[in-house]
Amino acid sequence: MSETEFTADVVVVGAGPTGLLLAGDLAAAGLRVTVLEKRAEESNLTRAFGVHARTLELLDARGLADELIATGRPTPSLQVFGRLRVDLAGLPSRFPFVLITPQSHTERVLRERAVKSGADLRRGAELTGLRQDATGVTLTARTADGEQLHRARYAVGADGVHSAVRDLLGVPFPGEAVLRSVMLADVRLTGDPDESFTAAVGDAGFAFLAPFGDGWFRVVGWDREHQLPDTAPVVTADLEALLREVTGRDLEFAEVRWTSRFHSDERQVASYRSGRVFLAGDAAHCHSPAGGQGMNTGIQDAANLSWKLVAAVRGWAPDALLDTYQTERHPVGRAVLRSSGALVRLAQGRHAPVRALRSALGAAAGHLGPLAELGAKQVSGIGYAYPAEKGAHPLTGRRVPDLRLAVDVPGGPSRLHEALRAGKAVLISNDEVSVADSWADRVVTAAPADPHGKLRDTVLLVRPDGHAAWACADPTRGELREALGRWLGRP
Repeated sequence: MSETEFTADVVVVGAGPTGLLLAGDLAAAGLRVTVLEKRAEESNLTRAFGVHARTLELLDARGLADELIATGRPTPSLQVFGRLRVDLAGLPSRFPFVLITPQSHTERVLRERAVKSGADLRRGAELTGLRQDATGVTLTARTADGEQLHRARYAVGADGVHSAVRDLLGVPFPGEAVLRSVMLADVRLTGDPDESFTAAVGDAGFAFLAPFGDGWFRVVGWDREHQLPDTAPVVTADLEALLREVTGRDLEFAEVRWTSRFHSDERQVASYRSGRVFLAGDAAHCHSPAGGQGMNTGIQDAANLSWKLVAAVRGWAPDALLDTYQTERHPVGRAVLRSSGALVRLAQGRHAPVRALRSALGAAAGHLGPLAELGAKQVSGIGYAYPAEKGAHPLTGRRVPDLRLAVDVPGGPSRLHEALRAGKAVLISNDEVSVADSWADRVVTAAPADPHGKLRDTVLLVRPDGHAAWACADPTRGELREALGRWLGRP
């Protein structure tokens, strides 16, 4: 293979949820995508189990949300300490809940979409070499059939905390371990158990119990007095005793199908981009499991990056567009590290001031008002906005809700998420939008269902990831043309 022969437009390393959503987006846009996955076989036993509202919105914009929801249990609140709950039922979203479902289901729907769209998924391919130059990236993978070479215009490391891509780039991953010897188990309980999400903190440690909706529960426990290495087996009797101690409930396991023990780090790379190589998901950031935000943040990374890579490969985006992946997603990753870290430290703390704070928060349940609403928006992911230029319209950079759209043709999109399924930007306006005809391969035009609603005088350009690229009240055709050119390139 010569240095000028491309085997793919983009090589994605890692077939977890982050890599699979990214690969599916790129393949659906017509790009040649190769996915390299070290694991030879699929695993149906994974750590993550909560899919938050913003992630469900992104899946809805790909036609996958309903299928995934059918596999799990929507839960409208998350218990944190004592009586303190994060109420998700009031979220301004079609999905005012967290979906409790094993990560394997999320991976399955994303994998099926990626493969159906044309992504080349190669299992048992371990990345051993990576180098890049001015025009592309060359990757070497070890397989059962020998060494393989891949050449692509861009590469993305979505290969987890122990990322080979990150290591081969020589990118530091600064941080520290914040939580050691966390026990995991998938169990069935005796009797007729309460299938609500349960979380509790006590002097012995903390634990939570999440129902999958099919009779199985995910149990997570941390025992303050028994800090063992990750390789130590989980003794189910010890986990049962911890649950009884911190929850006050008599819980016994009728069946156990899987156990594991792990430690949790707080780490983040300084830059998500290194030339033509990008890092996403746990390869770029990792943190405590508090709030269940890890997998969700990675999927949201992928949704931010995918359309920008499509634009770069197609040749209609300036290189600076790829740099916005760093400016937009790095602050989100940092915020998740801080919020999840604060929660786990509050749960871990045994000194009097920390215990007093936990008690105060528990006593204040239901009375935190705007603070609780802000917490719900952050945990769910719908509260994050991207930077906007000074003087920009207030909607710029913000997540756009699933607006109702006027249906011009039978079977046409009636909601924003349906319009986004084309993988293009969406221009929403009550006025004549023929100026966008020159960008028809990159933008879908629509009118709001209520011509007299909040958007009656506003023209809104929604990016493929569901955030507002640009908005303007009653713009001229010249202003609209300039905005389309800035975000979608020359027609």
